[in-house]
Amino acid sequence: MAILETIFYFIVTLGVLVFVHELGHFLAAKLCRMRVDRFSIGFPPRAFGKRIGDTDYCVSWIPIGGYVKIAGMIDESFDTEFLESEPQPWEFRSKPIWQRMFVISAGVIMNIVLAVVIFWGINYAQGKVVRETTEIGYVTQESPAEKAGLLKGDKVVSINGHNVQYWDDIAKLIYIDTMGDDVVFTVDRDGKPVERHVARSSIPEPTDAAFGIVPTQTEIVVSMVSSGMPADKVGLQPLDVLLTLNGQPIQYDLKVKNIVKANADKPIPIVWRRDGKEISGTITPTNDGLIGIQYGARYIGPVTRMEYTLLQAFPEGVKELAAMSVLFVRQMGQLVTGKVAFAQSVGGPIKIAQMATQSAELGVISYFGFMALLSISLAFLNILPVPALDGGHLVFLAYEGIFRREIPAKIKMIIQQAGFVLLLAFMAFVVVNDIINF
Repeated sequence: MAILETIFYFIVTLGVLVFVHELGHFLAAKLCRMRVDRFSIGFPPRAFGKRIGDTDYCVSWIPIGGYVKIAGMIDESFDTEFLESEPQPWEFRSKPIWQRMFVISAGVIMNIVLAVVIFWGINYAQGKVVRETTEIGYVTQESPAEKAGLLKGDKVVSINGHNVQYWDDIAKLIYIDTMGDDVVFTVDRDGKPVERHVARSSIPEPTDAAFGIVPTQTEIVVSMVSSGMPADKVGLQPLDVLLTLNGQPIQYDLKVKNIVKANADKPIPIVWRRDGKEISGTITPTNDGLIGIQYGARYIGPVTRMEYTLLQAFPEGVKELAAMSVLFVRQMGQLVTGKVAFAQSVGGPIKIAQMATQSAELGVISYFGFMALLSISLAFLNILPVPALDGGHLVFLAYEGIFRREIPAKIKMIIQQAGFVLLLAFMAFVVVNDIINF
């Protein structure tokens, strides 16, 4: 049942994102009076579909995206028969460059629009909750925060001169507002101002280990339970709150890892809370020191809820898009420069399915938030200058615009085919990587 649920969320999530992306190309082509021969979810060969008017609406066998086949364009179908005749008014090749660039970019634009709409809706539906504390409740051992001298009980006053009013200001100031600069914390320690300097080079990316601080008044909440693992057998479920493990109070997630690893293959008592009731049991970690859960710290202290009207929620959605885009670009930069391991930073269909299911289990808002983040990722990946992606087509058009001549069709075909093979190889890699890390 869990596998079917995971497959369902994967199909829905990726299907929506691919459909929205391809719909952008489709609508832009129609707007520019281009004939659309095929609207496909998935890459060739064609599986099934229905022709309506000039367009074949179909599903294809290779599930790594989709494509819109526009008359007079060399694309993923590798069809070149149209080159044997003169350009027709409804063909892609007969239109001005700006229209062709618009059509190629429209898919990415639609993914960005989708993300903004989702963030807009989330802000309108639930507003924004900010944590009313600046006090550090825990500092992770060997973390950048500990090495910089930050301590439990410190109250963060400012970062690089920017006042910190809520805990949520801290991550934004570290990763976005002071991007590229060293970070200077000013904290209130026992009523006295203390400055602590953190070198930018020592600050991990958001995808890496945490910076090393969590707010006071937090609890550890289970976000996912792996089927058949010890946690599943003992009865743990998503949203359960871990209270004690082997008799030790759980105040921060790293303590869970340490206790589990220290008691590999040994039965230990565990206590958790669900719907206000305490539940206890005995759990036996695997030989590898695992119990099969994912979890995170959840703040339970005082909060301020900011509510927005429909109009006020829109700029908040745009701000969230901008913040997520900055983080994505930074992560891509870290990946390209080798500062982040490639295998640890990419996820394929299995990883996407897992994350989609986890977010759905945490609620509809969480699920739509994940979809928005994935839509942003899809937009950025598609705009990369890689053959067979939208960015590759834009490179062709940029060349034509600069040098006033097209790249020969044979060369385009070779480049497109090479790009398609590259995409298949990448897909194979991420699937194998997913299986290894499953």
